[in-house]
Amino acid sequence: MLERLDGLEREFDEVEARLADPELIADQARYQEVTRRYRELEALVSRARELRQRVDDLETAKEMLSGLDGDDREVMRSEVSEAEADIERLESELRVLLLPGDPNEGKNVIVEIRGAEGGEEANLFARDLFEMYKAYAARMGWRLEVLGSDPSDMGGYHDITFLLKGDGVWPRMHQEGGPHRVQRVPVTESQGRIHTSSATVTVLPEAAEVEVAIDPNDLQVDVYRSSGPGGQSVNTTDSAVRITHKPTGLVVAMQDEKSQIQNRAKALQVLRSRLLKLEQDRQAAELSDARKGQVGGGGRSEKIRTYNFKENRLTDHRIGLTLYRLDKVLAGELDEVVDALVAAEQTDRLRESG
Repeated sequence: MLERLDGLEREFDEVEARLADPELIADQARYQEVTRRYRELEALVSRARELRQRVDDLETAKEMLSGLDGDDREVMRSEVSEAEADIERLESELRVLLLPGDPNEGKNVIVEIRGAEGGEEANLFARDLFEMYKAYAARMGWRLEVLGSDPSDMGGYHDITFLLKGDGVWPRMHQEGGPHRVQRVPVTESQGRIHTSSATVTVLPEAAEVEVAIDPNDLQVDVYRSSGPGGQSVNTTDSAVRITHKPTGLVVAMQDEKSQIQNRAKALQVLRSRLLKLEQDRQAAELSDARKGQVGGGGRSEKIRTYNFKENRLTDHRIGLTLYRLDKVLAGELDEVVDALVAAEQTDRLRESG
């Protein structure tokens, strides 16, 4: 491990020197790319240097131990134990940091939430999920921009699509994708019975134009008048846009903006991200499984997570995590859930890497 880290330390020194180059600073896109690499290497190098120091400390302590007795020997034994524990911890942290990088690391994400099974209650739950992610984004200092929405009659969402921008968005959000199940008494229930409904969440890496080339000839663009809950007309002009990507059959519709041009731009933004995800899945030979893993059929029996209001309970079925503070999670306190998912993913990746 230390031999591999030697090369990364040399790269770190080179990257650090480049950050002072006026020509690089003038090219902001390239500068941001080099800065990201600097941050990646900085975490590795700082731990690598600490590891080397603790390995030296351990060797010194072991050499001194043989010439000591009494209390001095016990003190040195304690030093040996502390150094060994630090070395084990640092090696574990470095193994995680040395895992192959996620191609979507550093990307913003586009999140799509849809009411699935359960009628209007599913749409209301879709709204609750959106409010949860909105509060979590505020806690994390991320920027949230709604790209498009289709409100339902009772104030929920048939679907809502939004962009999240900020540090660490992809690593902390990508595992939110999948069917989410809710168990509670709906506002439409007059006899107090608990119903089970579901909403689906899809998380896509935001794609840059240079990553996904779209041939205009592959697009069918339809325009129509925007509509709100109940189908009433929102606009007097044909500002809503529906884009169909003919080779894949993907359809994206946007109507929130008053300008047809703005709705078209947002629809293309979402379409690029969907196409990027499709291509990434294809390259991994997991296209159908990956899409099904996130969205599934939206049925109540398929779920990654259950939100039980009566018991104030959240259960993430993938990792067997149960928390009895659903109210706090829905208010945006998602860190305990996300941290557990990130740790489980790292464990799986370490196991796969051998």
